[in-house]
Amino acid sequence: MSVIPWPYRLVALAALGLVLVGFGWVKGASHVQAQWDAAVHQQTLQGAAIRERQAQATVKVVTEYVDRVRVVREKGDTIIKEVPVYVSVQADAACTINRGFVRLHDAAAAGELPEPVGDADAAAADIALSTVAGTVAANYRTCHENAEQLIALQAWVREMGVASKQ
Repeated sequence: MSVIPWPYRLVALAALGLVLVGFGWVKGASHVQAQWDAAVHQQTLQGAAIRERQAQATVKVVTEYVDRVRVVREKGDTIIKEVPVYVSVQADAACTINRGFVRLHDAAAAGELPEPVGDADAAAADIALSTVAGTVAANYRTCHENAEQLIALQAWVREMGVASKQ
């Protein structure tokens, strides 16, 4: 029976240890990679599901918004068409609109401060009261359209939050 000298035993033992560590390292790395790949795949699926829910929510909100704005426009157009009924020719003749009112109204519509008042502002502006009524009604129609747009935007933001959490 031959005895292996102890330096060779140590080298063999060290080599065996290195082989075992290397084997464990490779197996562990492949296991971690498999977990990583599964997690990436799961996140991809979740992202696709979220995007689908968000797309459905967007279609729902936009459809409701378009319907509400259509109703607002129809009502506004009807009101504008009714101006001659509510502001008669006699009322147009009895009421003069001065240039100062027109400048103030136009500045307010533009969101600007009007220029200082002058003597010319007292003169009649050749604008009928019915024209002013039609302009104001159109402005309110636009205001209601903007309100519906904001309501739809708020609903969309809420829907996106809900769709992201599901």
